[in-house]
Amino acid sequence: MIVCLAANPSIDKLFEVDRLVRGDIHRPLGFVQTAGGKGLNVARAAHTLGGDVRAVTILRGHAGKWLEEQLVAEGVPGSFVWTHGESRSSLSVADRESGGLTEFYEHGPVVPSATWTELVHATASLFDRASWLTISGSIPRGAPDEGYRDLVHEAQDAGVRVAVDCEGERLRFALEAGPDIVKVNATEARELLGVPTARHEEALAAARKLRDLAGGDGHAGLVTRGAEGVVLAAPDGTLYEGSLYVRGRYPVGSGDAFLAGLVTGLDRAEPWEASLRLALGAATANAELPGAGRLDPALAAELAGRAIVTVV
Repeated sequence: MIVCLAANPSIDKLFEVDRLVRGDIHRPLGFVQTAGGKGLNVARAAHTLGGDVRAVTILRGHAGKWLEEQLVAEGVPGSFVWTHGESRSSLSVADRESGGLTEFYEHGPVVPSATWTELVHATASLFDRASWLTISGSIPRGAPDEGYRDLVHEAQDAGVRVAVDCEGERLRFALEAGPDIVKVNATEARELLGVPTARHEEALAAARKLRDLAGGDGHAGLVTRGAEGVVLAAPDGTLYEGSLYVRGRYPVGSGDAFLAGLVTGLDRAEPWEASLRLALGAATANAELPGAGRLDPALAAELAGRAIVTVV
C-alpha cells in the first residue's frame, strides 16, 4: 500500500479565460475544482494508475466535508483528521491566448499541536500495511518545521520506504532523516542547494547532490525540469535522464502525477527505467486534462511507451 500524506489539503479551482487582463472582469470559459494540495493530487493520480493507495489528511469545516465527499466519489480511500476552521482553497487562472497560468494559494489556518500529533499517529497506524509513504507539499502553519523529518524516521523504523517532495526548511529537515527518494523541481533544487540548475549538466549535478544529502548509496535524487524532462541519480549511483516532448495545456499537478507514477511503478517492483517512463507518462497525461492529479490511465500508459529514458 502507498500511504500519501496530505498535511495541507486544498480545494483547487481552475478557471480558463480567453485572455487575462489585469483589472478587468473575466467570465471563465471553463471551471474545474478538485480535492487538491500536492498530497491529494499524488493519491488521486496513483489510484487512477491502479496503485493501492490511502490518503491521510487534515480536514476542516464545510470545505473539508466537500474534500471528503470528493475523495469518496473518486474511490480514493482516506484517513481523515478533523479540526476546527475551514480547509483552504487555491485558484489557478489559465490564459488560453498566452498559455500562461496565474496561481493564488491560501496558507490555511494554523493547525493545533494536538491535531498534528493526531495526523502523525493516523499515518503511522498504516505502516504495518504500507510499502511506501509519500510526503508532498507544504506543512500547515503551527506544525513543527521538523515534522516531516520525524515522519520519515517513523516510517523507516517500520520498514516503509519514503519519497519526499517539498521545499524550504521542511525539505532540509526531511533530508536529515535520509528519505529513500527526494524529488524536487529545478527551482526548488536551486533554492535548496544554492547552485544553478537551468542547464542539463547543472541539473544532473544537483540530482547527485540531493542523493548525497539523503544518504548516498541506496537513496535517489530527482530534479524535474518541466518540458525538459527529468534527471535522476539512482540508488546504485546510475545517472538517468528522461524526456517526453509532449506539452499539454494544464501543467498544474504534473509534478504530483510524476511522483505518483514513479512510486506506483516502484511499488510494483518495476526497475527504475520503467518507473521513470510511467512517471513521465503520468505527468504528461495530467497536463492533458484540467484539474491537478487527473489523468487518463490508458493515455498515461501510451505516453510512457513513448518516453525516452537513457543512462548518462
